[in-house]
Amino acid sequence: MTPEQRTDLDRRRRQKNWAVLGVLVVLVALFFAISAARVLRG
Repeated sequence: MTPEQRTDLDRRRRQKNWAVLGVLVVLVALFFAISAARVLRG
């Protein structure tokens, strides 16, 4: 594997990791909002 290919692979892996992190943050926020609404509603 050439250094250019390795750099490209690392860049794509980093982008994928950020995308997964974003999805997880959205899910946590969604679960928190649902839980808070249920508690506040009674």
